Amino acid sequence: MADFKAITSRENSLIKLVSFLQTSAKKRRENGLFVLEGLRICLDAMENSIRFDKLIISETAIKKYSDTVNSFALNAKECFVIPDSLMDRISDTKSPQGIIAVCKIRDRKSSEIDPLGRYVALENVADPANLGAVSRTAEALGANGLILSSDGCDPYSPKALRASMGTLLRVPVFVFDDFTKGLKETGLKSFACVVDKNAESIKEQSFKGGSVVIIGNEANGITDETKAAADKLVTIPMLGRAESLNAAAAAAIAIWEMMK
Repeated sequence: MADFKAITSRENSLIKLVSFLQTSAKKRRENGLFVLEGLRICLDAMENSIRFDKLIISETAIKKYSDTVNSFALNAKECFVIPDSLMDRISDTKSPQGIIAVCKIRDRKSSEIDPLGRYVALENVADPANLGAVSRTAEALGANGLILSSDGCDPYSPKALRASMGTLLRVPVFVFDDFTKGLKETGLKSFACVVDKNAESIKEQSFKGGSVVIIGNEANGITDETKAAADKLVTIPMLGRAESLNAAAAAAIAIWEMMK
């Protein structure tokens, strides 16, 4: 078993840092770190070559998952063991497994985007569940990655990571501070999905070459600035009395049309 340093105080600087990282997108950005919690997602991370900066294990978990914890320890720069009561304090889940890994955020550059690839862009999507669902659909249908606005849900929040079932660790995620400008600079042909009877049907589009479908905020849709900059305004034809779709549902249809 690797060397685990013991932490017992809630005033410990690492314990305070993890608490901040669990709850604050600002702290995650400032420190360039995020938290993974639980056996499954830590295994996913390790299998995707994500190294742990810090590994924190509860006294119960270090005995219960000894073989797996030893593998995690070999993937970590530093290892710590803490009382179960302290794990309960810093955990973001109701029934913690007692496994937390602190990892570095990968700063992906827009130059890494494949100009011939197919991407999903989310502008100001706020719900972590929607982000998680969209990422899973994007991976399942073979999209090259996700492009997010910095004002939307943080892809490194615990809720988004859980909702994605590990997908956000596998699919390339790009975050643009200037969303509209960033999309233009990718060189991808952009299709903004809107609720507008004058927009073209998404079923009638050609997605040959590099393309990106854009989904907007749950309540307000895509901003006027992004609509004006998009190459095409497209809509999903709907029957009956439905006027709009949930962001995750709209994204699923748009990704299917782009990838088929």
